[in-house]
Amino acid sequence: MVSLAEQDLTLVVKRLRRAQGQIGGIVRMIEEGRDCEDIITQVAAVSRAIDRAGVAIISTGLKQCLADSGGIDTVDSEKLEKLFLALA
Repeated sequence: MVSLAEQDLTLVVKRLRRAQGQIGGIVRMIEEGRDCEDIITQVAAVSRAIDRAGVAIISTGLKQCLADSGGIDTVDSEKLEKLFLALA
């Protein structure tokens, strides 16, 4: 398992906190009886933000694995493929 550097994940954490705020906004929109189209637009935005965060985490881990190995192929391709597919 790769431990990811905190500095590499700062933008991911910001993106996830923004998504967290958007989810709260979606809940309020539902409670207020807002238009379905507006709610779905916000749900789609949160979904994209979370997907991008997942890809950023995977790519950061891959970059770190390659740097730690000196470019030698030590990445478990099957495991990496499963991680990407989990986001599909």
